[in-house]
Formats: sequence, structure tokens, C-alpha cells
Amino acid sequence: MSAAAIIPWRDRAGRLSALRIVTLAIMIAPALRLFQLWAMDLLGPEPLEAATHETGRWAIRLLVATLAVTPLGRVLGWPKLFQLRRMIGLGALAWVLAHFTLYVGDQNWRLWRVAIEIASRVYLIIGFTALLGLLVLGWTSTDGWMKRLGRGWKKLHRIVFPVALLGLLHAFIQSKTDVSQGVILAGLLVWLLAWRALPGRWQTSLAALALLSLAALFGAVLIEFLWYALATKLPASRIAAANLDISFGPRPALISGMIAAGFVLLAGLRRLAGSRAAA
Repeated sequence: MSAAAIIPWRDRAGRLSALRIVTLAIMIAPALRLFQLWAMDLLGPEPLEAATHETGRWAIRLLVATLAVTPLGRVLGWPKLFQLRRMIGLGALAWVLAHFTLYVGDQNWRLWRVAIEIASRVYLIIGFTALLGLLVLGWTSTDGWMKRLGRGWKKLHRIVFPVALLGLLHAFIQSKTDVSQGVILAGLLVWLLAWRALPGRWQTSLAALALLSLAALFGAVLIEFLWYALATKLPASRIAAANLDISFGPRPALISGMIAAGFVLLAGLRRLAGSRAAA
């Protein structure tokens, strides 16, 4: 097993890595903030439930961030970023385990009740399935399992995409009528899936990345519309049309498109820097 798998702040050669230290700090900081709010009694009347929801949100954010590492590394031409995939993925697993542990605690640690609740509620079945998928991915993420599974390792780890979809669906159902964060992440997931479907030579093309930004925006709008139309009694058309009104700030779908557009900006800056260096 590599040093990076044992000591997260060291690279695969065992050297101290500033990039990994910063990444680890970013993943741990929300937990420290959550502990602080809990200690100060600022999590509301149901602190355990609030902490459960917050850990779930961070698990999904980190899972989407794991999928974003490869395109970001390609767009920036920075292969070192690829070394962060396993680290961030294990971070997402840690957050989802904290999420599940807090949920069990909220049920007064009665495992039989937890099992009954999971079996009787669709959104819990979906979430638990995503948890099991992440456990499989985390368990087989080591160098030893990569060698043992050979070509099958990549095939197995492609389940990260359905796991992310299940996690988002669980979050949508749990959030009920306020799915703002879910819409943002759903739009980004549309972008990530579409990017991987592109031919390799197009994955760093400014035109292709710009079109993908629009895909993220309109994909998020469509997902938001379908959710409110099929799962709630709220006026889905009016909510979708609200994306055209930014007087109260950008809507979640627009935020998703703006984040996706950041890849276009990064690709453009990289080309500009390369042109100047050549000149």
C-alpha cells in the first residue's frame, strides 16, 4: 500500500504534499465548523437531525468533487490533480458514514428500528444503496485491489456514477420542497457525465466546454422543473421561469451553469499562458 493511502498528507512517493494538505484541510474544515455550532447550541431545536442533514450534504458535494478532479486536471493540464481522486473519494465516504452514524444516533441507536425504517421508506433504501456502493468503492480503492482486479477495477469503479445519482435522488426526496443545493449539484453532474461522453480531443476544446456549460444550465432547469412537476404540488412552470429573474440573485440552475463556465475560463487562461510562454 502506498504512503498516500496511509498518510493522506503525503504523496505516493511518501513526500509531504502541500496540495494534499490543502485538500485535507478543506474536507475537515466543515466538520470542525459543525462541531463548533453544536458546542455553541446553534444547530436549532433538533441538533442531531440538523447535523445528519449537513453531513449528508457534504458527502454528496465531495462525491461530485471527486468526479470533477479528472476534467479539472485535463483542462488545466495538471496531472498531479489526479492523485486527489482517491483522497477526496475516501473523504466523501467518511462524510457519508458520519451521516449514517448520526442517523442511527437520532434513532436512539436502536438498530432494529433503523432496519425497519430503511426497509419501509424509498428514500432511505436509495440512500442506503448509495452508502453500500461507496463502501465497495472505498474498500477496493487500494493499490492492492487495483492489482488484484486488473482491468475489472475500472469497470467496478464506474459505479461511482450511479452511486452519485442515487445520492442526489436521496437528497432531493429528503429536501422535499427546497432542492436548491440538489439542483446545483445535479446540473454539475450533467456536465460531468456529458464531458466524459465527449471524444478525448474535444474535452479541452473551448467551444465544447462552452456548450457543456449551457448543458449544465438547461439540464439543471429541466431537473428542477421535473422535480417540482412530478414530486410536489408547487407551480413547476413558474419556478422554472424564475431562472430568468436574477433580481434576487442567481437561481440554482444559473449557479450550476456559472460553475461549469469556470472550466471555459480556466481553459482559456491556460491557452493564454501557453501562448505568452511560447512568445
